Parts: sequence; structure tokens; C-alpha cells
Amino acid sequence: MNTKLINRPLYEDVAERLRAQIFAHELEPGSWLDEQSLAQQFGISRTPMREAIKVLASEGLVTTKMNRGAYVTEVDRRDLEQIFTILSLLEGQAAKETALKATEDQLTELDNLHHRLEKAAADRDLEQFFEVNVKFHELIQDIAGNKWMNGVIADLRKVLKLQRRDSLSRTGRLQNSLIEHREILQAILKRDAISAEALMRKHLAQGLEATK
Repeated sequence: MNTKLINRPLYEDVAERLRAQIFAHELEPGSWLDEQSLAQQFGISRTPMREAIKVLASEGLVTTKMNRGAYVTEVDRRDLEQIFTILSLLEGQAAKETALKATEDQLTELDNLHHRLEKAAADRDLEQFFEVNVKFHELIQDIAGNKWMNGVIADLRKVLKLQRRDSLSRTGRLQNSLIEHREILQAILKRDAISAEALMRKHLAQGLEATK
């Protein structure tokens, strides 16, 4: 049996490095991606760089225009409203399905994650709160088990990272977010699918409001 591992293509590694630079805002929204200059900087030919940019364009992180090349996507208010509308529908559905199909072990795992969220909030540890918050949402999506839906959510969440503003740092938002997560969790633990969906959609609506 051949167990040799296959290395991933170079352009995927390049896409990952570019993605990290975009999320770190080393490549600012609106900045032009000079394909030749970036290829030289990475010590590669233009072909894998071109393919990497195509990957990021498919994720919405990069925008390409005919005869104008590619640039890091800029997210305006209208974009945010549209993204959160879609996230509200999809993540609401994920919460609903999780309430219906989660095993007891999965419910325990979700409950444990929420305890970590509570601790991060009590410690005023924004970085930890954000990290656990992401895991909480991802676990709900994993339990729902719809890979197509989860793929769309993941791509939309990547685009949201283009925003510099951290809404959790706004006065009162962290505590409100914690309460919203607590309510979502309780609905899921009670197997109340309708409430879980409604509360998740409300949570996303509040998240949009906090970006103003």
C-alpha cells in the first residue's frame, strides 16, 4: 500500500501566505497586488502567484478587474449588510439543525466551549474571547453537518476579516455578545430548534449593528 504523502501545490502555500498578510492588514484593503513584484518577493515565478491570486479571488479576499489587475477587496457598509444577511440565514439554519441532531457528547463539548467564553469575558481577554467565539460558531456548524453551507460561511467570515474594526472592543458589546451566546446555547441544550435559529439570527443582526 502506497502511503507516501503528496505535497500540496506551491500556489496553495503562496495563497496562504498572502491570506495571512491580508488578514494582518500588511496588504491593505484597496491595495493593488503587483503580481511581478510579489513573485520576486516570494522568490517564485509568476505562474504560482497568478494561481494563488485566483484562489483568493474565489474566496472574495481579492477583486480582479479586466485590464486593471487585482487588488485586496474593500468592504463597505452595503457589503457588510449583505454578508450579515446571508450569515444570519445560514448560521440560523445551522443552530436549528444542531438543536435537532446534536449528540449528548456534542452538547457537552458546546457547553464546555461556552464556559471558556464566560471565563474570557470575565478576564476581559478580547483575544481569547474572539478565538473561543469562532470555535463556538464552528462547532455548531460542524454538528449541523452541511459541508456546502459551511463552505459558504467560512468564505464570508474570511471577507469579514478585511474589516479593521473589532466590534467586540466597543463598550458593552463583549457582554452583550456573551449573553447572546448564552441564550443560543440554552435553546440548543433544550432542543428548541425554532428558538435556536431565531436567537442566532438575532445575534448576527446585533453583530452587524456593532460594526457601525
